[in-house]
Amino acid sequence: MSEQKQWDPEGYVPATDNEKWNQSYFYGCYDPDTRIGCMIRVGILENQKESNGFVIFFKDGEPLFTRINMNLPYFSERLADGFEIAGVKFTASEPLQTSRIQFSSKDFSFDLTWEGIYNPPMIDCVEMSQDEEGTFAKEMMNVHLEGPYRITGSVTTRDEGVVSINNGSGYRDLSYGPRNWDIMHTYRLAWPYFPGKNITFATVHGQSIHGQSAYLKMMHDGSEWLGVKSMTPKNEYYDDNKGIKSMHWKVVDEKGREWEFTAKNIFRWFIPLDTFCMTEQIMEYQLVGENGETTVGYGLGECGYRFPFKGNGG
Repeated sequence: MSEQKQWDPEGYVPATDNEKWNQSYFYGCYDPDTRIGCMIRVGILENQKESNGFVIFFKDGEPLFTRINMNLPYFSERLADGFEIAGVKFTASEPLQTSRIQFSSKDFSFDLTWEGIYNPPMIDCVEMSQDEEGTFAKEMMNVHLEGPYRITGSVTTRDEGVVSINNGSGYRDLSYGPRNWDIMHTYRLAWPYFPGKNITFATVHGQSIHGQSAYLKMMHDGSEWLGVKSMTPKNEYYDDNKGIKSMHWKVVDEKGREWEFTAKNIFRWFIPLDTFCMTEQIMEYQLVGENGETTVGYGLGECGYRFPFKGNGG
């Protein structure tokens, strides 16, 4: 794995002999001023000679545009080169810092740019979690760079015309390594960013089919990226058990400080992966202060479910 980490995560990372080798790019955004949000992902599976991707936009909790293509031909370009998949164009003008996505059709268009907030804007959560022998590192990725970004640009709809996005925030991630979805029974993810405090948490709890818990966990306190000693995730699920209705998570950082945040769902959408399903969600988060005061933030919430589904378990 140490040799693999020498590669440019936005460029081509040579595949190992793992059948499920994957390179992927994720982008999320929510703008509270316009109440427009999106979730965008591209996966490239070199050994299976396939690619996949989805683009989901919504406003006021209702979908605006959904394009899901989970079995497309393989392509050799990577983000560092710029590429187009299913009509969606991806470029990166400054490595890890700035990336732009464009799409244009008769009924819906967008042109959005993600600009990094921190220095560095994203870091490897696998390394920060100190779990390089755990289920996530062995079966789901070798490297997973993550971080929050500011998003600006425009979205054009057939009802409203051009809508300017000036106050968007959301995560990007860059990942490479195996991506064996079926090893996970379930997982839950919380990626809140609180602009008023310039604080973020990158936290994931998964349960493998063997009953093991696995964690990816780090945070930024506004000054520096930090490891997380422990996290206690509590979730309330929808009646169908296929999405998180609300969250109440507690985190202890590497300095021993305790943090707490809650969340409620704004929007959810299902992404099929054959015998696995992801529920992509945008949440409104509340960071709870020492005296009970709260700070509002937004970000991704995510669930994963292996079929046949046998319950959340936490």
